[in-house]
Amino acid sequence: MLNLSLPPPPSSGLAIQNPKPCSITHSLSSGTSLTATRLNPYRPRTRTQSLSLKCRHYDHFESQPQTPEQQRSASFSSGGGVPPRVFVGHSIYKGKAALTVEPRPPEFVPLESGAFKLAREGYVLLQFAPAAGIRQYDWSRKQVFSLSVTEIGTLISLGARESCDFFHDPFKGKSDEGKVRKVLKVEPLPDGSGHFFNLSVQNKLTNVDDSIYIPITKAEYTVLTSAFNFVVPYLLGWHTFAGSIRAEDINHRSGADFEWSR
Repeated sequence: MLNLSLPPPPSSGLAIQNPKPCSITHSLSSGTSLTATRLNPYRPRTRTQSLSLKCRHYDHFESQPQTPEQQRSASFSSGGGVPPRVFVGHSIYKGKAALTVEPRPPEFVPLESGAFKLAREGYVLLQFAPAAGIRQYDWSRKQVFSLSVTEIGTLISLGARESCDFFHDPFKGKSDEGKVRKVLKVEPLPDGSGHFFNLSVQNKLTNVDDSIYIPITKAEYTVLTSAFNFVVPYLLGWHTFAGSIRAEDINHRSGADFEWSR
């Protein structure tokens, strides 16, 4: 703080003639400068401050966590190679069993040209676990069933009063064909409030004959079908194709690719 001592006011008989300006400057430790200019002993002091403003907008957003999509984009743009894998799933828990639904990606094989070709479509893996107590499930006794894209389409289009069933033989076309039978039945609940999912497994190789069923409400079934609708193009690998389209491929495409050119 700066204290300035001013002289006492002159008597009425004195006159001030051409007073010289007096400038006093004091630098504060914070970077603020205080300047007092005195032309008249009774003129109020003038205080000026030098202010600076720094925008933190950029720093704030730079410090925010990135989404998986942003991380993948940053990884590709910086030449970081393959993006990190992400695992997702959705679970439904009931009194007698639990159901977990997880998508599995498609598989691609490289070609001599450097391109890639779809070798196997993706699927949705259903895992059924029987209850072992109140809110406890025995996942060591779980049974699994893989839904193909076509079977997913059947579930999506299933009406409230309609039913369907799928039969799988994991060893079909192999020496152990017929030794493992899996049947998934989806049937409407008696009151029309949802569907029963019932998985029956007969495995002669391990002497297992098991059946696990779980009721799925209309709301839960709607969530499943919504997720199925979203993921089907990804299971087909079409998102990979869409991401690989280049302008030069479109502009230099052969005329034989067009239906009307034949």
